[in-house]
Amino acid sequence: MTYPKIKTLGELKKAKYKSKSIKAEIRDNLVQKLKAGETVFTGIHGYENSVIPDLERALLAGHNINFLGLRGQAKTRLARQMTALLDEYIPVIEGSEINDDPLNPISKQGQQIIAEQGDDSPVTWIHREERYFEKLATPDVSIADLIGDVDPIKAANLKLSYADEASIHFGMIPRAHRSIFVINELPDLQARIQVALFNILQEGDVQIRGFKLRLPLDLQFVFTANPEDYTNRGSIVTPLKDRIGSQILTHYPKDRKTARKITEQEAKLREAQSELVYIPDPALELLEQIAFEARDNEYIDAKSGVSTRLSISALENLVSTAERRALLSGAKQTSVRLLDFMGVIPAITGKVELVYEGEQEGAGIVAENLIGAAVKSIFPEYFPPLEDLKSGDAKNPYKALIDWFGQGKTLDMLFDWSDSEYRAELEGIGPLKQLIEAHQAKADAKEQYFLMELVLWALAEHARLNKERLEEGFNFADLFSSYLRGGEI
Repeated sequence: MTYPKIKTLGELKKAKYKSKSIKAEIRDNLVQKLKAGETVFTGIHGYENSVIPDLERALLAGHNINFLGLRGQAKTRLARQMTALLDEYIPVIEGSEINDDPLNPISKQGQQIIAEQGDDSPVTWIHREERYFEKLATPDVSIADLIGDVDPIKAANLKLSYADEASIHFGMIPRAHRSIFVINELPDLQARIQVALFNILQEGDVQIRGFKLRLPLDLQFVFTANPEDYTNRGSIVTPLKDRIGSQILTHYPKDRKTARKITEQEAKLREAQSELVYIPDPALELLEQIAFEARDNEYIDAKSGVSTRLSISALENLVSTAERRALLSGAKQTSVRLLDFMGVIPAITGKVELVYEGEQEGAGIVAENLIGAAVKSIFPEYFPPLEDLKSGDAKNPYKALIDWFGQGKTLDMLFDWSDSEYRAELEGIGPLKQLIEAHQAKADAKEQYFLMELVLWALAEHARLNKERLEEGFNFADLFSSYLRGGEI
């Protein structure tokens, strides 16, 4: 039987339809999915053994939920995916302002329709996607917005007392009856507005303009909050916090593998870009490491957090940097270079909050230093570590390369090099090519060029070579000769 074909209350009764509370509905559907081994929350990586089990336990318990975590931790996405746990359709009284259940109307309007028309009362069906409501908490949100207020024009037209329920214009929460209602950034909601939620959460009482209206709303509340807000902008008042059944702590990806899954899933790369630009695997590892470095950097405010959106925007910028270069040179295909990471700096500076010392240093310099720190972190995964090697040691695998620069040779790596120029210059450094053959011979040919750059940048980060920013790129030179040029020796 297809329920949406039912058009009246009488037909609904004949079909033996049974109403459920939204929490029972969510629980029953979750139980079925868990028994069937289905993945309930899809496309959310890194939460398989932490947040998602906590969320499923809370829903089985019938709790209202607060997701507590820094920005960019998929709090709202989790809430939106909860609609998959609702029945596909539910019946409502046609014309009802608050999705009244035909078998159990709670509004005066719904009760009047049933009283006047009985089994002929018209029934309509709403889809699960229409049962999701979301509100961003801001200081200007009022009780009238959320709960409702007396409508004097309505009262005058219908010649009603202000104490009559029919004179009320319902706010967002009553209109979300039998739905999921999400309030994002809950601490930003004024304390007096939070107080208005007490009885709705616990008893279902709504109070408007001084008179009490018994309206047993059926809602699944989901709140999100950022720990930073507790000190910077506001807090969740204790009695409200006490009425929220489960507070679930979210977190950032704990490893690069998980972070890469998220970035590659969320980045909006066009088909034309993917065909034109090849991204070496080490470049993707480096890109993810930047976010991990940022979360531990002394110049960046850890309380504010570093969103996963940093890596997503950075990947989009990285690809577009290589794409732009290819378009200007007329190349049919190109590969991401380490030099292209200068193009992700705008994505970094827009996603981090700097402490005072970071502001003094400058956002651009901090971002460039993060790239350098990421180079140092991933380098030992591809080559022998540099930390414990002495420059003069004959067994040092980098000695020949350092000596090559020590002979007064330099390398200017330019942003607008064509692919042939880029490869020729790197291949022209004999010791660098030999180093790749010794340690990364099995790497893809396109990746080997990126790894050549990685070696040069790592030597510079470990103060074995000098790296100087030019207007059109970077210069790599012997460290000692650069001191002489600078007049330091």
